[in-house]
Amino acid sequence: MKTRIGVFFGGISVEHEVSVISAVQAMESMDEDRYEIVPIYISKERKWYTGDVLRDIEAYKDMTKLLNEAQQVLITYGEEDNVVLQKKPAPKFGKKEVAAIDVAFPIVHGTFGEDGALQGLFELYGLPYVGCDVASSAVGMDKVMMKQILRDSRLPVLNDVWFYSNHWAEDTESVIAMIEESVPYPVIVKPANLGSSVGISTAKNREELEQAVEEATEFAGKILVEKMLEGMTEVNCSVVGDYEDVEASVIEKVLKTDEILSYKDKYQGGKNGSSSKGMEATDREIPAPITEEKAGEVRELAKDTFQILGCSGVSRIDFLIEDNTGTVFVNEINTIPGSLSFYLWDPAGKSYSELIHQLIQLALKRKRERERLTFSIDSNLFSLQSGQGSKGGTKTGASSNRQ
Repeated sequence: MKTRIGVFFGGISVEHEVSVISAVQAMESMDEDRYEIVPIYISKERKWYTGDVLRDIEAYKDMTKLLNEAQQVLITYGEEDNVVLQKKPAPKFGKKEVAAIDVAFPIVHGTFGEDGALQGLFELYGLPYVGCDVASSAVGMDKVMMKQILRDSRLPVLNDVWFYSNHWAEDTESVIAMIEESVPYPVIVKPANLGSSVGISTAKNREELEQAVEEATEFAGKILVEKMLEGMTEVNCSVVGDYEDVEASVIEKVLKTDEILSYKDKYQGGKNGSSSKGMEATDREIPAPITEEKAGEVRELAKDTFQILGCSGVSRIDFLIEDNTGTVFVNEINTIPGSLSFYLWDPAGKSYSELIHQLIQLALKRKRERERLTFSIDSNLFSLQSGQGSKGGTKTGASSNRQ
């Protein structure tokens, strides 16, 4: 019997379309001799759908037609205590269940998918899932928390300051003073918990800083401001594995059209300007034109970052190399990277199909390990309180206290 893989994609995120592209790529590359593919699309309106039509990227050009042809569903437990997709609304007569799921494969970039929210749902259902767990997903998504953990572990990260958007709104001048005192211009302003370069801007002076922060606050409630390196090389390295064993991919240098790598560079790049190939379409150099010694340093930092943050599955870690000093800085981690970074594994002989199989096996391994842990105790404290009050004291009638 084939393992039934529920591929979750779409979501309530500015990276919605990128997620669809990545998921369709992955489903096209799954070994259907081993796995039964169950596509599960999450619309921007928070509705969930399934159906083979969702596997056709061309179908997304007419969303109304697509969703009319797909089946709206909800996740629930089936009659065999397994996780199933049930028709919504459930019919009064006939079969309610559409499909069962053995393993969840989330390919939802950004908020409500890459930040631990979806992973928490899988945990509650006891459903094994591919990729990082709740904690590592949340930390990887929050650039502030990520940098604090890496800095405490003595990994190289850029100097920064951060603040909440309401602090900016209430006392802009104080926040600007804090930034200018801590991080000299030029700086990069980022939403703390978004990916795909959304909402990221550079600033060379106070006026540009104010504009950059205003843009970032449209996307997130926590803002990060970092020192901008003048004269740098941006390289990426993918890591696959878990806390026990990891391997690092070849390294890429992604080419950019501006001072920072933009959303357009990542997803609308390529020679034909195609936006249907995800990160695969980005202009890049593989392997990156850096020395083997520097490449080795990047790979080791990538593996350290992955394991320090408690990651599992596949991630892509982005680095900055300062040109005049050669210093390597960890920039950020993508725990569900665009196109699952398969293009960084193919040059080393690991096909996309093999990568996906490895990720599913890692998910099943974690499930087996979790089953050995104790999450609840087989006892009923309420049965022990028949003669006690709600706080454990002796319960007596009112008349027994009278003299």
